[in-house]
Amino acid sequence: MRLKIPPLFVAFITCLLMYFLAFFLPFGSFDFTGKNYMMYFLLGLGGLVEGISLLQFFLKKTSINPIAPENASALVVTGLYNFTRNPMYLGLLLLLLAWGLYLNNAFTILIVAGFVSYMNRFQIKPEEEALEKLFGATYRNYMIKVRRWF
Repeated sequence: MRLKIPPLFVAFITCLLMYFLAFFLPFGSFDFTGKNYMMYFLLGLGGLVEGISLLQFFLKKTSINPIAPENASALVVTGLYNFTRNPMYLGLLLLLLAWGLYLNNAFTILIVAGFVSYMNRFQIKPEEEALEKLFGATYRNYMIKVRRWF
């Protein structure tokens, strides 16, 4: 791994940046019919995706430590992992989008885009390299079949 910052901490920092942007940038507020429903939907979906993806790791008895992917003892490729290689990060993304709707500032989406970019560069790519070394052709085939985010 190039950086040793836990993704949950990155998401927390992203939340703080979104809050400060919404607080110090008084314009950019938006409203649309169903905004609160969408916020709750994203919140629920993000929590559900997080919970199910963690449960799948526990059932396979493999490491959930994102800082040390080389400690993985099994490759999880079923369930949610059939549709996305990173459901835990997708869950965080959905939660951040819900937070952005709650903050009611359209510019927070720029910070969410920064989160995705950061995760791709500094978390997901190094994880993929480590998992490819660990699981070889099996992981390469999985990468071909399943998209990184959705």
